[in-house]
Amino acid sequence: MKLTKAFFEEIRELIRVARGTVARGVDLVQVHTNFEIGRRIVEQEQKGEDRAAYGKEVLRALGERLTGEFGSGFSRSNLEYMRRFYLLYQERLQISQTTSGKLSSRKKAETVPVRFVQNKTSQTRSEQSRIPQTVSGKSTTAYEVPPRQFTLSWSHYVFLLGIKNSEERSFYEIESAQQDWTVRELKRQFNSSLYERLALSRDKDGIRKLARDGHTISRPQDLLKEPLVLEFLGLDQQTRYSESDFETAVINQIERFLLELGKGFLFEARQRRFTFDEEHYFVDLVFYNRLLRSYVLIDLKLGKLTHQDLGQMQMYVNYFDRAVKTEEENSTIGIILCKKKNSALVRITLPKHANIHAREYRLYLPSKEELQRKLIEWAEEGEVGDE
Repeated sequence: MKLTKAFFEEIRELIRVARGTVARGVDLVQVHTNFEIGRRIVEQEQKGEDRAAYGKEVLRALGERLTGEFGSGFSRSNLEYMRRFYLLYQERLQISQTTSGKLSSRKKAETVPVRFVQNKTSQTRSEQSRIPQTVSGKSTTAYEVPPRQFTLSWSHYVFLLGIKNSEERSFYEIESAQQDWTVRELKRQFNSSLYERLALSRDKDGIRKLARDGHTISRPQDLLKEPLVLEFLGLDQQTRYSESDFETAVINQIERFLLELGKGFLFEARQRRFTFDEEHYFVDLVFYNRLLRSYVLIDLKLGKLTHQDLGQMQMYVNYFDRAVKTEEENSTIGIILCKKKNSALVRITLPKHANIHAREYRLYLPSKEELQRKLIEWAEEGEVGDE
């Protein structure tokens, strides 16, 4: 198969123009360039009678020519990533071509016009991800997730290509943009099964919102996930450790613990003391969630949850509500982290609308397959996430 000069020049010009663009927004330039390369590879493949064989030959020949001129980054495997990128995100083609003008005004006459999304300098990633878009007539997910602008680096999207579930992939893309996750942080959140853990704490409408909007916080229940994964603490599941050891490990890894807790958390105090009737009481960890405008108290328990633990947390919450929070702030939230919870005990012990929650923790990354299986069982049973 002979690689046509016109086809090669078209791809060549995409790369040349992208590399000549100023440093600002270089990651997004690469993403849109690779999207366009993927689109044109797919269109070129469709011209062959034996598309599978023809497509492989196109990638091989194109990779050799581009590598010879531009160096690494255009191997056959990388070109295959670009092809898959376009096939998975092709509903964004209209946005990519019409939201903004041409990437560069250079070579207007002799090159095919290439249009990309260009974001205003004042927009952060999270602002970009909230820009409303027109929903195309085609949806790639069961929940009709609307097409969005590309807001992540190419390395992020290469990782996202490996996520088969379209709702889950959409969730991680949104969260990566809104939380400015590095690729390393994205991989950690995926490996800790963040999507499944949040989904198991929600009803079906809540799961749809995860795919459409990401992790939104508007009520205390939105903070919850099951279980919390604390593998970064370095505590061996098989080794004996005290609650003090547990607490110290959290403090030593407070940045990563905040990432695991989720959005809007600020750390305030460790072993916060309050006194009444000449007795001292201590709350293990005190946080403030700026999105809910609420104090969040966390008690760390090594063993199985007991009704005494629930009663103690109720006392802590009552104290903060009556003596610490202001009138403008919302009710205090109590979370008990334990190795083993008892949902029935929580329901029986606490008032129906108590702002107290028990959640299990793990000191190792959970099995993604196990959580996915639980999520399927939960969906088939029609249950709602409980305490």
